[in-house]
Amino acid sequence: MSVRVAAVDCGTNAIRLLIADVAGDKLADVSRRMEIVRLGEGVDRTGMLAPAAIERTRQALLGYAAEIAELGVTRVRMCATSASRDASNAEDFRTMVRGVLGIDPEVITGEQEAELSFLGAVNGLDAEGPYLVYDLGGGSTEFVTGTTGVERSISMDIGCVRMTERHLHSDPPTAAELAAAEADVVEAVDTALAAVSGRSAKTLVGLAGTVTTVAALAHDLEVYDSTRIHHSRIDTPTVARVTDELLAMTVAERLALPVMHPGRADVIGAGALIMKLISERSGHDFVIASEHDILDGIAFGLAV
Repeated sequence: MSVRVAAVDCGTNAIRLLIADVAGDKLADVSRRMEIVRLGEGVDRTGMLAPAAIERTRQALLGYAAEIAELGVTRVRMCATSASRDASNAEDFRTMVRGVLGIDPEVITGEQEAELSFLGAVNGLDAEGPYLVYDLGGGSTEFVTGTTGVERSISMDIGCVRMTERHLHSDPPTAAELAAAEADVVEAVDTALAAVSGRSAKTLVGLAGTVTTVAALAHDLEVYDSTRIHHSRIDTPTVARVTDELLAMTVAERLALPVMHPGRADVIGAGALIMKLISERSGHDFVIASEHDILDGIAFGLAV
């Protein structure tokens, strides 16, 4: 007997919806949607969610709520991540969500985020454990190690939006800006790898839009194809090459790439830099890109 559930993940950069039929450890997609709303715009600097960002998120949620009602979903859970943890006016955001979805968003910790991401990522993965899974978001990146379950996890405040806003102000970024960003990221990545014993893991798995976009570019896809990207392998030199190419481009040049989502073009350089440094600092020869992540983990949890 399957259960139709709706999982909503609201991060710093994007808000995503998964409606799925779940039976045991099997998940069948009914609908997946993603909107770039940049909820965390300016949070690193101001400590607050901008009213315009909350409104953009509300508009996206209105569409999601209509689809949830139309498709006969019986259980709904919304998890809000980095930007909502950091903001001093997070109650404004929670009030908005209650008004649209009729439920409270769960502002989850980085550790909870890591556990849900790990659950979604390793289900059905044909690779040798233990795994080092990282979920590269807009405001933070979660690192988790384990084989059948989470053994260690940590959340670090490095993400594609946060690093872009903090360091990469030129278009394209200058050498000095890149050096400052790299120093910031290396310190965080090394701290995380030590905390979760990441260098001892057999397989590196990367999640979220930066990773899947870099994978699409690495595989020279003319259109974004999730079936080609899911569980594909990208070797570390190729990650480095794609990163260097993205960081040398202007935003306009990135927008012209056929697999680039328009809402990701201005922050993908910082995201790719984080991805590159995780691959290099962890000592892994390749990373497996996964299209299944925290959304799938939330959906599995709803069916229990």
